[in-house]
Amino acid sequence: MDLICNEQAENENQAYDDKNLLQDRVLKRLLKDEDRYCIQYSNNFRSIQTEVTVDMRKTVAEWMMEVCEEQKCQDEVFNLAMNYMDRFLMCCRIKKNQLQLLGTACMLIASKLREPRPLSGEMLVYYTDHSVTKEQLWSWELLVLKTLKWDISAVTPQAFLKHILSRLAVEEVGVSLEMVISHAKTLVTLCAREFEFSMYHPSIIACASISSALCGVGWLGKSQNTLETLLDHLYRITSIEKDYIQECLRKIDDMVRSSARQFYQSQNKDLLESEETFRPNEFTPPPSKIEEHSATLTPTDVQNVHF
Repeated sequence: MDLICNEQAENENQAYDDKNLLQDRVLKRLLKDEDRYCIQYSNNFRSIQTEVTVDMRKTVAEWMMEVCEEQKCQDEVFNLAMNYMDRFLMCCRIKKNQLQLLGTACMLIASKLREPRPLSGEMLVYYTDHSVTKEQLWSWELLVLKTLKWDISAVTPQAFLKHILSRLAVEEVGVSLEMVISHAKTLVTLCAREFEFSMYHPSIIACASISSALCGVGWLGKSQNTLETLLDHLYRITSIEKDYIQECLRKIDDMVRSSARQFYQSQNKDLLESEETFRPNEFTPPPSKIEEHSATLTPTDVQNVHF
């Protein structure tokens, strides 16, 4: 097949960036609309859900994140799915054995909204180890849509990343824009995994993630850049109070440090166990299997996030 119009085979299903979508009117509209998709009172979760806990939600979120990564879904699919799940959980009480089914239905809806080739029901059922049926998945897909009143075009933190970075001009001081975007997307994904971030507006998470990413790639100190000046720029762009961004930034840094610490502890534990149980001439897993295990332990690029 001949490619035309500067197409590339690896991204032929993705749209090119349109600079018109980064205009001020679009940013203002996003800032206005994001209120509709936020969880206002996170304490209501425990009063509504009697069987499902925050830890259960995180476990299912990590599974959903791995599914989206294995299927190479677009960045917003996972965040949209988690937004649907949280909004549903704040409205409807479910049993704990229905939580994975809910997450599966949310991924199906999000992929239909964002993916040129949505995730198939058969594939999602396979990822649940056939603990749900296709009939249950179709039924819950409709239930989620009705509960959310078909309002599924939610504003996510990813929607703000390029808007904010295009106004910060980070490349002027020798910082790679692609690296900052990559780090910020990883942080946004990690935030979606944690329920405590569901009460933050997407724009606040985006600002805090960008701040953390810029700190990690060495933006601070270049051309007399400081965290205070960065927060001033973010306030000018989004009109978000600096205290809100700083609070979210602190929680993000704590979350990433905790995730990295858990990963390395798990790696060291696996290494010690393998040394204790190793015997001469025993089977040693091939390198590909070791790498696969490492990827499973770290569903996102936590190791690549710099502090």
